[in-house]
Amino acid sequence: MTLDGYCDHTAIIPDEEIHKHYTQLLRNAGTVLYGRITYGLMESYWPALVKNPSGNKSMDEFAEAMDTIPKIVFSNTQNQVEWESARLAKGTVKQEVLELKQQAGKEILVASRSLIVHCLNLNLIDEFQLCIHPVIAGKGLPLLENVKHSFKFKLLKSKTFRGGAVLFYYQPIK
Repeated sequence: MTLDGYCDHTAIIPDEEIHKHYTQLLRNAGTVLYGRITYGLMESYWPALVKNPSGNKSMDEFAEAMDTIPKIVFSNTQNQVEWESARLAKGTVKQEVLELKQQAGKEILVASRSLIVHCLNLNLIDEFQLCIHPVIAGKGLPLLENVKHSFKFKLLKSKTFRGGAVLFYYQPIK
């Protein structure tokens, strides 16, 4: 996210340190949840990078982690997915997340702006990780648009990257 609250991957430049951090996050997680639009962006880029590596070690390792982690895609219009490690959701967001939470195992990552807000509104978020990049985009899609009510969070920790991005780890106060 940018300093002015927008989600815009084209406005930020993830460096080696950020790629390494998120590679480790993906390797330690069990599932990533996507909406149709974000899934389409990811599916159109990362599998191709796995097949034709860039030569940038941290980015290529991130591509590998992204390629292998299981993905669940939520869509009202899409009836199939091409990525081998992806599947369409069988139930609602609430049903899928509650089922995943009952399984022993790794973390569930929510990686689409609309799903983050949807899960927040359903009180399904256990930890909120917010990475803010030192950029003002001036326009774009606001991360927390359509939140239905106020939420309070407790700061658990933060991590500052050398490039100036700061990652905040928050726990919802229920």
